[in-house]
Amino acid sequence: MRGRCGKGARTGVLAALVLLLASTRWEGAKARPVAWGHLGAGSSQRARNVVMVMCDAFDGRLTFYPGNQTVSLPFINFMKRYGTVFLNAYTNSPICCPSRAAMWSGLFTHLTESWNNFKGLDPNYTTWMDLMQKHGYRTQKYGKLDYTSGHHSVSNRVEAWTRDVDFLLRQEGRPMVNLTGNKTFVRVMEEDWQNTDKAASWIRKEATNFSQPFVLYLGLNLPHPYPSPSTGENFGSSTFLTSPYWLEKVTYEAIKIPKWPPLSDMHPIDYYSSYTKNCTGQFTRKEIRDIRAFYYAMCAETDAMLGEIISALSDTGLLKRTIVIFTADHGELAMEHQQFYKMSMYEASSHVPLLVMGPSIKAHHHLSNVVSLVDIYPTMLDIARIPIPQNLSGYSLIPLLAEIAEDEVSSRRLHPTWVLSEFHGCNANSSTYMLRTDKWKYIAYSDGHSVPPQLFDLSADPDELTNIATTFPEVSHSLDKKLRSIVNYPRISASVHKYNKKQFISWKLSLGQNYSNVIANLRWHQDWLKEPRKYKDAIHRWLQMNTNE
Repeated sequence: MRGRCGKGARTGVLAALVLLLASTRWEGAKARPVAWGHLGAGSSQRARNVVMVMCDAFDGRLTFYPGNQTVSLPFINFMKRYGTVFLNAYTNSPICCPSRAAMWSGLFTHLTESWNNFKGLDPNYTTWMDLMQKHGYRTQKYGKLDYTSGHHSVSNRVEAWTRDVDFLLRQEGRPMVNLTGNKTFVRVMEEDWQNTDKAASWIRKEATNFSQPFVLYLGLNLPHPYPSPSTGENFGSSTFLTSPYWLEKVTYEAIKIPKWPPLSDMHPIDYYSSYTKNCTGQFTRKEIRDIRAFYYAMCAETDAMLGEIISALSDTGLLKRTIVIFTADHGELAMEHQQFYKMSMYEASSHVPLLVMGPSIKAHHHLSNVVSLVDIYPTMLDIARIPIPQNLSGYSLIPLLAEIAEDEVSSRRLHPTWVLSEFHGCNANSSTYMLRTDKWKYIAYSDGHSVPPQLFDLSADPDELTNIATTFPEVSHSLDKKLRSIVNYPRISASVHKYNKKQFISWKLSLGQNYSNVIANLRWHQDWLKEPRKYKDAIHRWLQMNTNE
């Protein structure tokens, strides 16, 4: 519905929704055990519809205190009031395609072998939505999917393949802000708004007529930074773009300026990431504050699109029997740890929003359990009463979300007290593995020996400024042992090394005589063209090395 979230409209929409839900009898809104069949398609009650809104690069810490003090997110707050928010939800890989491959498959990244943005799932892979369709659900997808192989730029894949090469090149434009339009300009990310319009229209014109349950997926590009064509022909996405309308939703006084250690004190992987992301130069406090403010404003625009979907469900009377899920593929560093983008295990990059609202879902409930995106696959099947395969990496979240009778809890596969995230793509010159459990975050690299690990106590150091891996060696050892029991990460790292070299050689041969020109004019052209022979020689030496790690 065009323009619905214009000035003043959002307040009215929210007020109407609050009144509606105040009079709606939602199972699970009362603190009493309910029969598990109330959520399932196989129960005597009408099966639940499911709507999932998945955005791109949304820092999950903005959905609860104190992060939620920086920007107005009324529809996320609405979901918190009438549903459940996970306080410790994580991506399984902090980059677009591998993260989404994990969400759609229910499998960890080392199992899907989605190593970078170019390598995802096979287009014919059976997702949870395919299974729901097979079991009688009407299904529809709009917007960004990005979980199959073969997408993203040549630069993106070559940067990932060559991360083991002994050179250091800037691969992105310097992060910047761009203010567009005036105080009435709402639809800044027009592509996302158009997909939101389509999804809302589908709810109003088609979903209302279905006799069977439906599942709707809406994928948004926001709040991912915008492309920066001013940086050259092969540009990245380093522009934080918004309008005065959305910037007014940000409380500048609440914006925290992150602390940066001296470049010489950075962890070696962080230094590589900061340099390749073009963040090692000087930034004024105003520049940093503006980048963060514009990012938060982009999150506010994302929230309004979520609101359009909730409003469509409300207007049609479908909200009372629909489970709504809001999440993201990963977060956004927004200049924390002297970086932007993602590709990092720091909280801003790896912590994602996860909110669930609907019938039988606990209302105004905050869950501190650690969960991750692979849990969405079994959760969707659980809602639809479809048998959950035993080989999945994820666990159904329904036992955490809904009031379930005690005799049913004992027979269920309960979520472990840890989550795993891993990264094998560009802007980090090592495979990275994160184990998050209790108050600890343990990060291991490569073979476990060549790069020092990191350990953070998030209860005492939420900004992750002090690596205490050597201070608490017994904790590091215990968590490393646990991590190795989940994934043989030295072996996986070696496999990625071999994959990268094999893919690069194949790509190089396919170019023939055009190789030198093509590789020089990728996103790193600003550095490469200064010393082309130096960088070509570095690649040649890398190709001659034996990869047997």
